[in-house]
Amino acid sequence: SIGYVGVDNQGLSGIEKYFDNALESPLEKGPLTLSFDLRIQSMLRDELNKAVVDFQAVGGVGVVLDIQSGEVLAMTSLPEFDPHQPGRASDDARFNRATLGVYEMGSTFKTFTMAGAIENKVVTMKGGYDASRPMRMGNFTITDAHPEGRWLSVPEIFAYSSNIGTAKMALDWGAKRQRAFLQALGLFEPIKLELPELGRPIIPRAWPELTTMTVAYGHGISVSPLHLINAIAAIASNGKLHAMTLLKGGRADAQDAKRVVSESTVADVRDLLRLVVMHGTGKSANAPGYDVGGKTGTAEKNTNGIYNKNAKVASFVGVFPVAHPRYAILVMVDEPKGNKSTHGFATGGWVSAPVAGRVVQRIAPLLAMQPNFNPPDDKVNSYWAGAEGRTKAAQAARENTLTKEAVRAASF
Repeated sequence: SIGYVGVDNQGLSGIEKYFDNALESPLEKGPLTLSFDLRIQSMLRDELNKAVVDFQAVGGVGVVLDIQSGEVLAMTSLPEFDPHQPGRASDDARFNRATLGVYEMGSTFKTFTMAGAIENKVVTMKGGYDASRPMRMGNFTITDAHPEGRWLSVPEIFAYSSNIGTAKMALDWGAKRQRAFLQALGLFEPIKLELPELGRPIIPRAWPELTTMTVAYGHGISVSPLHLINAIAAIASNGKLHAMTLLKGGRADAQDAKRVVSESTVADVRDLLRLVVMHGTGKSANAPGYDVGGKTGTAEKNTNGIYNKNAKVASFVGVFPVAHPRYAILVMVDEPKGNKSTHGFATGGWVSAPVAGRVVQRIAPLLAMQPNFNPPDDKVNSYWAGAEGRTKAAQAARENTLTKEAVRAASF
């Protein structure tokens, strides 16, 4: 992100290029103070690099964001290079995966589907969908990675990361409202940041029902990691989308930010994110004392229109402390390979969530956060208990219906 300069000291990339004029005459325009905290940057880079090495990945991304000020406290893209010797760096190392790369982010997008559907009163936390069978549309079949094979409540759909339940929810939400919501979250345009290297999202040209379903769980649309963390921060903090900044002192748009979801939707989103870490696919991101909430994501990479099962993007994005989020964190590992420690799995829950948990555990004391070993999780736990109860009732009703149908069939 800092970038590098040429032999004539002219900025050629990154912050060096973006602020080249200001850096040429610092006495006239004042000092340029960046938002990065080198301690947090070092810890984030350290934990991310361990994961990239352990899982033989081709690269990785890590970001820590101060939600309140919009300051990016740490941002790393691996592999990296020595900015003093850019000529020796490979094209891959010079490519900033955090800002310039765009990826299908997989199930992390379910957070947006949940938030949008709740905001538009399509569902409530007490609702749910039948996820007992795969969905088929033409030659395309939507399945769950770890199917529960039953009716799932809204909290369960999110915690278990059900593609089927999310797709059905998206159909009820509708393509028009889905597009408008994602656009309001800033996911259709390059992110606004003080860098020249910013990736443009890849948006579907057409938006039929199948696209509505796949976009709901993060396939068919590509955004940068910065898009993802900023949008998650918005719907989990105060419901307003703010601009990020690489400058110390925070953003200038704090009062002008546009509201994208209501405070009641924000409260539900926080509960859902906490559920994932307490009971769902993100348990490894748990950092005792710091109340992390987040969502995992795993997506096969698309090359020339063909999805590669052996090349995945594994992610975790979250906030902490989840009851009143102050910081957001994103970890993305590019093409990890499962190993013995993960039983061969290379998903966001196995690969990226543990990195996020370790980073939070290390940086929280530096951020002057007092650990809370009695988090306010009663509401979240009651949601989960209630969800299980409603699921059992719905399943029993469904089985009873099937039994009656069988009796009627046998009678004839």
